[in-house]
Amino acid sequence: MPHPSLDPTRPLVRFACGDFDAVYNIDPDTHAVSFRLLPHACTVLEVAPRTHILDTPEVVHRPAAWGPMAARCGDASLIQLKLREDPIGNMWANGRTLRHNATLDGLRFAAQTADALIGGGWHIVTTLNGARAFHCRHVLHYQASDEAVTVHTEFANTGDVPLMLELLASFCLSHLTPYASDDAPERLRLHRFRSVWAGEGRHESPLLEDIHLERAWGTTANNVERFGQVGSLPVRGWFPWAAIEDTTTGVFWGAQLHAPASWQIEVLRRDDKISLSGGLADREFGQWAKTVGPGETFVAPIAWLSTARAGLDEFAQRLTRMQTAALADQPASEQSLPIIFNEWCSTWGHPTPAFIERTAARLQTTPTRIFVIDAGWFEDPNKVGQFNGDWTVDRAAFPNGLKPVCDDLRARGFVPGIWFEFENATEGTTAYTLSDHHLQREGRPLQVGNRRFWNFQDPRTVEWLSQRVIARLREDGFGYMKVDYNDSIGLGADHPDGLGEGLRLNQIAAQNFFRKIRAEIPGILIESCSSGGHRLEPSFLGLTAMSSFSDAHETWDVPIIGANLHWLMLPRQSQMWAVLHPSDTAQRLHWSLASCFLGRLCLSGQVAELDVDQMKLLNDDLALYQQVAHLIHDGESRLTRSLSKSWRHPRGWQAVVRASRSGPREALVVVHAFGATAGTTSKAKLPAAGRWEIVAERGIGLARASLIREELRFTATSDFSAYLAHVRLQ
Repeated sequence: MPHPSLDPTRPLVRFACGDFDAVYNIDPDTHAVSFRLLPHACTVLEVAPRTHILDTPEVVHRPAAWGPMAARCGDASLIQLKLREDPIGNMWANGRTLRHNATLDGLRFAAQTADALIGGGWHIVTTLNGARAFHCRHVLHYQASDEAVTVHTEFANTGDVPLMLELLASFCLSHLTPYASDDAPERLRLHRFRSVWAGEGRHESPLLEDIHLERAWGTTANNVERFGQVGSLPVRGWFPWAAIEDTTTGVFWGAQLHAPASWQIEVLRRDDKISLSGGLADREFGQWAKTVGPGETFVAPIAWLSTARAGLDEFAQRLTRMQTAALADQPASEQSLPIIFNEWCSTWGHPTPAFIERTAARLQTTPTRIFVIDAGWFEDPNKVGQFNGDWTVDRAAFPNGLKPVCDDLRARGFVPGIWFEFENATEGTTAYTLSDHHLQREGRPLQVGNRRFWNFQDPRTVEWLSQRVIARLREDGFGYMKVDYNDSIGLGADHPDGLGEGLRLNQIAAQNFFRKIRAEIPGILIESCSSGGHRLEPSFLGLTAMSSFSDAHETWDVPIIGANLHWLMLPRQSQMWAVLHPSDTAQRLHWSLASCFLGRLCLSGQVAELDVDQMKLLNDDLALYQQVAHLIHDGESRLTRSLSKSWRHPRGWQAVVRASRSGPREALVVVHAFGATAGTTSKAKLPAAGRWEIVAERGIGLARASLIREELRFTATSDFSAYLAHVRLQ
């Protein structure tokens, strides 16, 4: 066990965190501190880095391979920050990264404390002093049984004049890879996930050479890949997630940011080794800055960091499982993953009591337990479901209000739900005219399309929404709330420090309103929807029971997107829709329902018009869902697929095996065959060797699967078919 304080002359301190170590290195010359995570399984593979490049015949001297220049410029520092008072670094950094700068040059180790936690784990605080009157703290928290560490940084102004931050990263992992003495040519990959509306989670894994992060012959230039997102849709363009893989050893290092607004991740290289950092979008990327007054402290958002010698499936889920703790206070009903019905793809914004009563009566014969009234219940002269802000019940559609409808739903055994998009106000509403309480940009109300955004730091905003939103939930008896969010604030709103800080503060305040709803309506279930999946990041996921996985409702790519999200969030929180129509064939109905076995099952469409045979198919599939819900709730996924590049016109197949992590070995197998698959045979490997048996199966368009020990083989008899199986190890 390491001593709780660091000696600056000591080169290395390691703390055991489960199956990996948190490692702190101190440069003996500069007293700068770097931070690494190293899996125990690869300790014997660690090698000393070379000091000079030996394979450069075109120069007359031997350039440094790593170390001295990086240490002097702070490239490897576990804390990455930049003060406006200090110069930006030279050598082509300006405009590409703020990580190379004079503020970092002055950071020096001051102290480290390491407190052992009850039950096992660490709380480690490493303090560095700056050349100016400030100090920074790097805070690591590890609880025994976690598969990742939680890290954040703090900046404390200890002087008597304000200081302005332009960059403060949440984390920085350095010296990647420790298993190569050279620059690891053609063996390092960057893993990340793109995201667009109705197309979330496209994985890419370029070699560093593919994105031009190969080192130069010298160590002078800053070479960086900086990516992220600007605005209040945190999963737009990219997920706040990244990992580096050493393909020779199979080791991953990665991070997932808590990022409700603008964020960035940087992969930086100057020499043989690279570093991975991330956090708030900085002044260059997101127009963010923060004045920290004398005696004040600013705390950056947290990040989850992990490492493992594993495949992508296993590594990514080490991070997603960190979300479990935040869900401990959700209602007990969430343990069984109750099935939902949402009428949006049934009425398209025109719900009525008669439709709700008729559909609820039909759904009573199914295990569905939540009934959600989507956009269209409120006054809207245009009837497009975008008349946000006043939240007055449409008495033409609901002459007696919503309470009798909720009472009837509860009498039928349903939890009634309702849709809101409460963070903005649209043209035509009284709320839209309250511009003094909206976010401003350059002194004018910030408007995107027909939307203005509420200023959640304004008590009048909270009062208005408490009266119009929280009171509606309480008085009408709703137990479920779908919160939508359909555009972005963009760079931000007016604030003395800049637009980025205005955005950051507003999003923190908006999240506090979510907490207020939960505090005032105990037991309420909240679904986060942001044009589908634009808020699938840990801070919003931790506030809600579940989130819309996408706005892909009836397209062939639904199971592709649903499977992708197993890398990025817990399936128990990933709400997926099966939109059903009386015109659907049995194969199409089963396809839609099978897709939802990749997450939370939500029905929509013309369920009340399904015939007897279709209702039997629906109930049989829903019965299987209930049988395997515990595996969706708490399991581990393995994805196998052979797909075309196009998701809109998919060809090929995929199989997701969702296996138990404790108790008897069992698994859910979800198979989808897309175009050009008729007559082809594919296979999925089950998670352990031995004799498996099929407990239950459902398949239309796929021949009965054959199970040979731990290998499940299936043959598509027609395109766009699906197969489900519950299997158990004998």
